[in-house]
Amino acid sequence: MKFKLLILVALMSATTLPLLAQNRTMEIGFQSDNDSFLGQGVDRYYTNGLFLFFRKGMDFRNPKLANKVLGIEVGQKIFNPQSGYVPDSTYIDRPFAGYLYAGVNINYLYRDQSNLKVGVQVGVVGPSAQGKQAQEVIHNTFGFYKLNGWQNQIKNSPQINLRVDYNKLIVRPNAWGDLTFSGYANGGTGFNGAGAGVLLRAGAINHLFNSVSTQATATKNSIAPLHNFELFAYYQPIINYVAYDVTVQGNLLKKENDPRQITSEPEPVVLTHQIGAAFASSRFVVGLAANLRGKEVKTQVYNSHAWGSITLLYRFNSHKNRFDVTDPKGGRPVRMKN
Repeated sequence: MKFKLLILVALMSATTLPLLAQNRTMEIGFQSDNDSFLGQGVDRYYTNGLFLFFRKGMDFRNPKLANKVLGIEVGQKIFNPQSGYVPDSTYIDRPFAGYLYAGVNINYLYRDQSNLKVGVQVGVVGPSAQGKQAQEVIHNTFGFYKLNGWQNQIKNSPQINLRVDYNKLIVRPNAWGDLTFSGYANGGTGFNGAGAGVLLRAGAINHLFNSVSTQATATKNSIAPLHNFELFAYYQPIINYVAYDVTVQGNLLKKENDPRQITSEPEPVVLTHQIGAAFASSRFVVGLAANLRGKEVKTQVYNSHAWGSITLLYRFNSHKNRFDVTDPKGGRPVRMKN
């Protein structure tokens, strides 16, 4: 089903190929995560996520920049133990938890094929995040099993968390493949840690400052792309260090005395893998991915968990340009080669 969606959008976009010389300065869309997308017949750990995005390409004067993007998002993540139904609390190997937030970020994308994205999220973990209610809607809609165990979920904890992402091109031998370093760090009242890895892309790829890979398809720049559209496969392994996770350990600033709340301890080092495909045309952006995460909580019965992700964005508000830039040294129009 996911790949049929990709083919459908590709066919829809075929009629827009003559317009691909026009940048789109805005995009809106969503991402849906769920372990059922991979047809495993399981419902555990990070079981569902839904995110809404709005991004806008911004003006910039820094000659080192190639793109600058404002991002706004709202999202919800739902976590449960080895199943959404547990007979009693002894089966809770990963805490029930919901996380609801709104966030804003600025993505600075440089001509040297690096980017720095800085963002903040404000929200809540606990019953106010409506994790139980959202999962009930999903299960009732699709006729899944009845839930039990949410009475033991992580209690309410207000959240304000910062995150910084950094990517830097390592090598691009040609316009059909490259290798990029990827890293991040986060900190706040709920999520503290860092991670590093690489991103391997193969296919019709574009510069990092205009790519799906760095959430940079909304743009006002005038740099000629490597391709008039993107269509590529990718693999991204990341080593994550987890210092604190509120969805596992509960409120960082205030320890709850409620005996119904069941918490645990996170594994300090977690390896994640993402394998996927991405497509971007003048009007649409589509992403499909399979995610595998190693054991993230010390009490987990299973050593890993996998889920699928589907992303769909609509691009609008065209920005015509001549696909050239001003050389910061000589003030002359030049065409980018990398």
